[in-house]
Amino acid sequence: MKNKIEQERKALGLTQSALGERLGVSRQTIISIERGRYNPSLMLAFQIARVFGCAIEDIFLFEEEEEST
Repeated sequence: MKNKIEQERKALGLTQSALGERLGVSRQTIISIERGRYNPSLMLAFQIARVFGCAIEDIFLFEEEEEST
């Protein structure tokens, strides 16, 4: 799943470590989420959106997989 976490984090002037501390997760978790290697739990997604002051849908971009026929 694509996301705008890095963009929003930088707009607030937060480092990956600082964002991780605010969310109670490691810097490595933030890196993995930003790179799309890890999808956060719904609770963590809500917390991320709250830090950025927006809706989850504004941060996480859901792309449906195309069905092959």
